Amino acid sequence: MADDPNPDEGWYYNTRTNQVEHHQRARAIDLLGPYPDEATAKRALEIARERTRKADAEDADWN
Repeated sequence: MADDPNPDEGWYYNTRTNQVEHHQRARAIDLLGPYPDEATAKRALEIARERTRKADAEDADWN
């Protein structure tokens, strides 16, 4: 994790470690976010599944 002198205030979910990160973050490729708070970041995988299901349903309706 890099020391960022101006970190953003978002919360991130690290898919490699399954941990929530704030300020000091891992590589972007391993992160989902930003999220507005820690509780939402903890739900990142659930949120991603919900968004995928919705997009899949919209694709099926379009086809």
